[in-house]
Amino acid sequence: MNRQITMIAGCLLACLSLAACGKKFDPASGAAPAPKVVEVGNEDMVTIEHPDEFPLLTAGRIEAPHRLSVTGSVFPDINREIPVISLASGRVVDVRVTLDQDVTKGQLLMKVQSPDVINAFDTYLKAVNDEQMANKAYMRTKDLYAHGAISQAMVEQAKDGEDDAKADLDAANHELSTLGIDKQHPSDIVNIYAPISGVIVAQNVTNAAAAGVTYSGSATAFTIADLSRVWVICDVYENDLPMVKLGQEARITLSAYPGKVLTGRVSDIGPVLDPTIRTAKVRIEVPNPGMLRLGMFVTATLIGRTKELHATVPADAILHLHDRDWVYVPAGREHFRRIPVLTGNMLPGNQQEILSGIAPGQQVVKSVLQLEAVLEAQ
Repeated sequence: MNRQITMIAGCLLACLSLAACGKKFDPASGAAPAPKVVEVGNEDMVTIEHPDEFPLLTAGRIEAPHRLSVTGSVFPDINREIPVISLASGRVVDVRVTLDQDVTKGQLLMKVQSPDVINAFDTYLKAVNDEQMANKAYMRTKDLYAHGAISQAMVEQAKDGEDDAKADLDAANHELSTLGIDKQHPSDIVNIYAPISGVIVAQNVTNAAAAGVTYSGSATAFTIADLSRVWVICDVYENDLPMVKLGQEARITLSAYPGKVLTGRVSDIGPVLDPTIRTAKVRIEVPNPGMLRLGMFVTATLIGRTKELHATVPADAILHLHDRDWVYVPAGREHFRRIPVLTGNMLPGNQQEILSGIAPGQQVVKSVLQLEAVLEAQ
């Protein structure tokens, strides 16, 4: 009897277990939920109900020189940076220009009141008097020698004294000229003029400040940079350095002036790598038509001597979004994938060169604007 009861209880438990398995998950029961798969969409993958409404085209092909695109900034050519120095030490009494101002060669920059002028002019006057006295003494000695009153040695001594006086006078004249002093109209005010035409990129003096090297203050009052030619300093990764050569052509594009391309040449390849990011500094000399400003961010494309095969597509097939370029390619039934591309030069017939992202012969959507309009409507 007990054995029969035990068998019946076991059967009931088994039935109850099977019944529980067929029920849906009850959160109040405390049992673990059944695993569930959640599909995450790809933002670059889109689904279109009628893909045949968006015609495809096959990317063309073109052979073009190898290009290496790098980023950089604009710097002044240090060979065209000239410091403005006041050789006369003193106090600045008049500043005629200011930072970032364009100046021309010979333009008055500032005036300095300097005791050096007084000392230099005093030395000059004494040198003039000494030379006149030495000359008179020499002429008198020559006359006495001609009458047999003195020896030849005394004449030579007088001649030496006159030569020394002339040397002192010449030195005094040079000092006045160096300080910019007019001997006919002496003044303790020294005018400082621009040595070249350019832009003032540094200013270290103001009114009532010290100038020169004798007093505390900066010896360099201004720095003028000739920006008719500038440097573009780029960072090139170690692996790309073999593709960079001295004299190589570089095309410079600016975010501030889309569509404007400047041409420069590689003038230096840095011998030292940055140990952190493994890049070397590459210097490009670029003629400046006036739009390049110091510190401006630019993109430089280095043009190689070997040619590569690139794809071409119509400009209408390229989507410009978030400072990047994209194209749509078919990805199966009713699906298109958006992929990034690196664009190159514009070609005749409204064609755009594609440096990377797609290959020649690959299919892309002909008009991305039409496709984007449909996606926004959805």
